Amino acid sequence: MPDLMVDFITSLDGFGAAEGWPGLWGMGGPEYFAWLGEDGGTDHTLLMGATTYRLFAEFAGSGEEDVSELTALDKVVFSRTLTAPLTWPNSTLVAGDAVEAVRAMKRDGTAPLRTIGSPSLCRSLLAAGLVDRYRVVVFPVVNGATGRDRVYDGWPDVVLETVASRTFDGRLQMLEYVPTVVAALPGTPPAGP
Repeated sequence: MPDLMVDFITSLDGFGAAEGWPGLWGMGGPEYFAWLGEDGGTDHTLLMGATTYRLFAEFAGSGEEDVSELTALDKVVFSRTLTAPLTWPNSTLVAGDAVEAVRAMKRDGTAPLRTIGSPSLCRSLLAAGLVDRYRVVVFPVVNGATGRDRVYDGWPDVVLETVASRTFDGRLQMLEYVPTVVAALPGTPPAGP
């Protein structure tokens, strides 16, 4: 059964981006970029929602950002608003329930699964208990005034068991966890029949 890894980049206060700041908050460095290249590979299937798909497909079409490694990957896009055929190569549209589709991919597939962006999709997959690993790279910035794309809004309570950590370029923190959705808060009696 293939594993599902949810990947995010965030500011310290949990934003995925910020108005007026460059990509990666202008803090990507050689160690981080080398790790991305090593970690990327082409042995996994990338999962994303419509908003993330539109962003990266635009990058691929315009050449504004180099997304050639992502273009080479098999991608599954969950959307009820997009229509087939999708223009970004190696992209398959799934208009049905994402949780059920990913559950079937984990049951019947062989390639590891990863997400990119897509906070709503990731939240749904986590709440359904389908996420095997959660990995975040924390950038050393607080975006209280300019932050957008809050990553954790709407998430259930989750306990995280640390399985890996690393520092890139003396400032970026990569943290990898095994997530467990909290069924009941500590000290509360279990729900009755």
